[in-house]
Amino acid sequence: MAQKLFIGSLSWNTTDDTLQQFFAQAGTVVSAKVITDRETGRSRGFGFVEMGSEEEAQKAVQELNDKELDGRQIKVNEARPMEDRPAGGRSFGGGSGSRDSRGGNDRRPRFSNNNSNRNRY
Repeated sequence: MAQKLFIGSLSWNTTDDTLQQFFAQAGTVVSAKVITDRETGRSRGFGFVEMGSEEEAQKAVQELNDKELDGRQIKVNEARPMEDRPAGGRSFGGGSGSRDSRGGNDRRPRFSNNNSNRNRY
């Protein structure tokens, strides 16, 4: 069974290929992926490597953690399962009610029937 590793502190210059070649010294690399920003295509500074066996994954953690790759000291850890995220993206909380029944952002005061407020605005 293959074992997935999380690789942190990657250089922005590290590619899938250089990551795969670097981890090949610890054993069979099933896959290597540098995570990139969707909009810019630039590396986000971390990635994942899937090793061919549990033993090779442990060897990679022991031998390659804190080693230098493309000028940066990388961190190698066993990857944790992705946590479930709520459907619909991020929630920033906050209320949905409004300050009054008019809605919108109308900050004008409510006018009464007396004439003193009639020509105010």
